[in-house]
Amino acid sequence: MADQLEFKSANIPKSTSGYEIFDVDESSKGKLKSCKKLSPLVKSLLILLIIAVVATTVIVSTVLLTRPRTQSSAIQLANYSSAVPSTMTISSTTTTTVVSIPSTATETTIDVAPIATTTTAGVTSIVTEIMTEVASTVTKTTTGAAVTVTTTIKDTTGWRNTGSMSTGREWHRASLLTNGKVLVTGGNYNLTTDLSSAELYDPLTETWTTTDSMYFERRSHTALVLKNGQVLVAGGRTPDFSINTAELYDPSTGTWKITGGMKSARNGHTASLLTNGQVLVTGGTVNNIPTKTAELYDLSTKTWKRISSMNDARGGHTASVLENGLVLVTGGFNDSISLKSAELYDPLTRTWTITGSMNSRRYLHTACVLTNGKVLVTGGQTGSSGLNSTELYDPSTGTWTKIDSMSKERTWHTASVLTNGNVLVTGGLGIDGTTNSTELYNPSTGSWTLIHSMNGARQWHTATVLRNGTVLVTGGASKDGLVNHSELYYSFETNY
Repeated sequence: MADQLEFKSANIPKSTSGYEIFDVDESSKGKLKSCKKLSPLVKSLLILLIIAVVATTVIVSTVLLTRPRTQSSAIQLANYSSAVPSTMTISSTTTTTVVSIPSTATETTIDVAPIATTTTAGVTSIVTEIMTEVASTVTKTTTGAAVTVTTTIKDTTGWRNTGSMSTGREWHRASLLTNGKVLVTGGNYNLTTDLSSAELYDPLTETWTTTDSMYFERRSHTALVLKNGQVLVAGGRTPDFSINTAELYDPSTGTWKITGGMKSARNGHTASLLTNGQVLVTGGTVNNIPTKTAELYDLSTKTWKRISSMNDARGGHTASVLENGLVLVTGGFNDSISLKSAELYDPLTRTWTITGSMNSRRYLHTACVLTNGKVLVTGGQTGSSGLNSTELYDPSTGTWTKIDSMSKERTWHTASVLTNGNVLVTGGLGIDGTTNSTELYNPSTGSWTLIHSMNGARQWHTATVLRNGTVLVTGGASKDGLVNHSELYYSFETNY
C-alpha cells in the first residue's frame, strides 16, 4: 500500500509583518504576536519542525502498512489499527498540521515454556511416536514441537527367580491351596532315595518353609485339592515297588493323616476331582506293568471303591474333566506300545465309552481344558521319538483336529492355562536334551509363539498358576542334576 500514498507539495510561507498564526491541532490554537519580522533562525526552526512532522507521519504510515504479519504459534491477542492519514496540505499563509498518532497494529505472541513431563503410558499431543511392544525393556526419547519426553516401558513378560526349596526334587507334585500357598510333596532325591518331606511356598513373601512330612516316601504319585481344601495324596512309588497308601494334608493345622488305601497299588496314574466331590483314579503302572483298573475315593467315608475298568490298560496317560462333567482319558502306553486311543468316563453311570482317537500315538504328554471347552494335547513321545505335534479334542463332536506344532519336541514338560486363556508350555526333554525354552499357545489364533526362556533348563518339574496370574515353576532335573530353585513367569495381565 505504500505506492498508494499521495504526497502533495508543501508551500513554505514567506515572513510577513503583523500577526502569524500557527495551528498546533484543530482544537487548540496559539497566537504568536510579533511587531517585527521573524528572524532567520526562527524561520529555519519552523521549517525544520514542519519537515520533521511530515517525515515522521509518512515513515510511520509506511512502516505500519508494509510490516509483514507474524504468524503466532501460540496464543494470539486481538489486533487493533486506526487509519493513517495519507494526505497533508500546508497552506501558503497559514500552516495547519494535523498530527495523527495511530494506534500501532499489535501482535503479541506468548511462548509457553517447556513443561517438565514424565510419562509411563503415552502422550497424545506432544509426543509423535511411542513404543507399543513390550517384549523387552525399552527406553525411547521422542522430540515434539515444544518439549522432549523420555518414555520408559517396563518389560512385562518373562521369568525371574524366586525362593528355593530346601532340597532338590523330581517327580514331585505341587498343589495350589485355597489360602493361595503352594504345597510341594515327595519326589525323588536321587536314584535310590524317595522323599516324604513337604514344603510350602508363600507368594506374598516368595519364600519356602518346611511343613509336616508325609507318613510315606513317594514319587510319581497324585496330589489333589479336595472341595474341603484338604489335599489327597495317593499311590506312587518307592525305589523298590508301587504303593497304594493315601493320606490327607490339612492346611489349617499343617499336618497329615492317613486315610483309606487304594484297592490297587499304582504309580504314574491320574487323579481327577469330579463334580460330585469324589476322586477318580485311573490306570498307571503296578511295578512297571500298565493297568486298566479305576477306582473312586469318597471323602465322606474316606474309603475307595473299585469301578469298571477302562477299555485299555495305560500308563503315562492324561485325564481331563470336561465342562459336561465327563472325564476324557487320552494316550499312554500299554507294555511297549504307545496309544492314540481315548475314552470317556461318565460319573452318573460309572461306565467307560470309547471316543475318537488322536491323530498321533503319544505318552508322557500333557492335556489342558481350554476356556472354550476343548482339550489341547501337546508333545509327549511315541516309542523313543519325542513329539512337537499338538491337537484339539472337541467334546461336542468327539473328534480330534491336528493343529500347529510347537517349535520344539517335548516330553516330561508342563502345560498351564493362564488367566487370559493362553497356554504356557515349559521345559521338558527334547532332542537336544533338557531344555529351558517356553512357548505360548493362543486359542484365538491357533498359533504357537516361542517366548522368553526360563533361567534354568528342567524336566520332571511342576508348574502352578498362582492367584495373581503368575506361574510358579519349581524343582525337576537338569543335565547337571536335581534342581531346588524356583522361578516365576509373569505376563502383561499378571500382578507381581
